[in-house]
Amino acid sequence: MADIAIIGGTGLNSLKGLTITHREMVNTPYGQPSSPLIFGEMCGCKIVFLARHGSGHTIPPHQVNYRANLWALHEIGVKNIIAVAAVGGIRDDMTPGRIAFPDQIIDYTWSRNSTYFEDNEDVRHVDFTYPYCDEVRSLLIEGALKAGLDPVIDGTYGATQGPRLETAAEIRRMQRDGCALVGMTGMPEAGLARELELCYASCSVVANWAAGINGEIISMEEIETNVKKGMRSVRQLLEHALPQF
Repeated sequence: MADIAIIGGTGLNSLKGLTITHREMVNTPYGQPSSPLIFGEMCGCKIVFLARHGSGHTIPPHQVNYRANLWALHEIGVKNIIAVAAVGGIRDDMTPGRIAFPDQIIDYTWSRNSTYFEDNEDVRHVDFTYPYCDEVRSLLIEGALKAGLDPVIDGTYGATQGPRLETAAEIRRMQRDGCALVGMTGMPEAGLARELELCYASCSVVANWAAGINGEIISMEEIETNVKKGMRSVRQLLEHALPQF
């Protein structure tokens, strides 16, 4: 049984260095997850990998079955989740290519299935004051520092609906709200993990400056280049962080 799950986002549809033992599609009360769960070993640790957008990156962020994904990982006994995602940089230190570990979230999404408790007779509320697991965050930050990556270790993640990128006016609003970076998959994923009492933390790869920040049109080629660079850094930090779990 794997105790650690890595959810891969844009640029991380597979995990280099993972020795695969088997694949399994887990059926859940909420449908099928985005992809089969891939079980294996990496850096001496048993882990499971899930491609958030599907094996071929075919599922847009607003159509990801987040409830099925998190339920499947919970069902197999996972306790810790490392959620990797490409994001846009808003704050000055969120430069393209850097790795960031946000510590807060603002949710700008709508109409996503965001709870497991909507059909229950008893209403249940979970504390979400601090949305990320301190223990997992600390181990990831430590791994990044050991790898010499100069990570950004705080910041508010603004979760937008997608799949389009944001307007410059939307990013200015997010700046006023205190967002340091912007992504499309942070919610409801983090909230669902909390409902299932999973230790969840985000590992964000800054792929580009958010709309209007540098006064230039966003280049898809630039995003691809920075994502590739950032995912190499993710693999380096995992080599140092995973054994600590």
